[in-house]
Amino acid sequence: MRPRPPIQGRGIFSGTGLIITGLAATLAALIFPVWSYSGQPTTSADVLKAEAVATQYGPLSALDQEFITKVRLAGLWELPAGQQAQTKGTTEAVRTAGRHLVEGHAFLDQRVRTVASQLGLTLPNEPNEQQRGWLAELDGAQGPEYDREFANIVRVAHGRVFTLVAQVRAGTRNSLVRELADDANTTVLDHIKVLEATGYVDFDALAQELAAGSTPSAPGSAGSSAASTGPGPVVPLTASPSPTYTLPPAAASPPPGS
Repeated sequence: MRPRPPIQGRGIFSGTGLIITGLAATLAALIFPVWSYSGQPTTSADVLKAEAVATQYGPLSALDQEFITKVRLAGLWELPAGQQAQTKGTTEAVRTAGRHLVEGHAFLDQRVRTVASQLGLTLPNEPNEQQRGWLAELDGAQGPEYDREFANIVRVAHGRVFTLVAQVRAGTRNSLVRELADDANTTVLDHIKVLEATGYVDFDALAQELAAGSTPSAPGSAGSSAASTGPGPVVPLTASPSPTYTLPPAAASPPPGS
């Protein structure tokens, strides 16, 4: 029996099939990412929806809650720091900066307690661990050393919160938070300027500190803030009617020999 002759086109058809299969796989790989993402909600949108709490003033995000908490925390340590600077400061510029801290944070603390009450949020009633450490450092300093410590510690803290205020003001969807951020921006910027006017701020050290560090987390995460009947008690101080006041003249440098 004679052997069957080979089919001439079999190799061509096999090669063509491989090419077609490869092209199909490549096309599927290109199409799949487009299909998988088209019409799908983005991750950021999912996060916003998951973290936001509905209120009559607009959605309240976790970042909004963190901001409200940190405004309160700032007042809890900067109010006593400002009061202390008014008595321990050795220059008029340092004492003036202390007065601005007291007036500004008395105003902001009244505002933040009102906002928290309207939104049903619980506020802390004492400074966090890092803030207590700052107060302890200031307690132990005297004379020109105190002036320098006060100006730099408080300036670093304001530099950290300043970026948070801007971020919240730019992106919040809550009208009460927007108004509070406006007041915080005015107050924090005033404090930054008045601290720099003491002449004690070390801008090189400040830049390194802000680049290396981050704002400490508040006790209890912002996302875990719970509704309550109202915020806790506050340090009894008379609030200023507004956060606007006159800045002192700038000091080019600390007094000689300090």
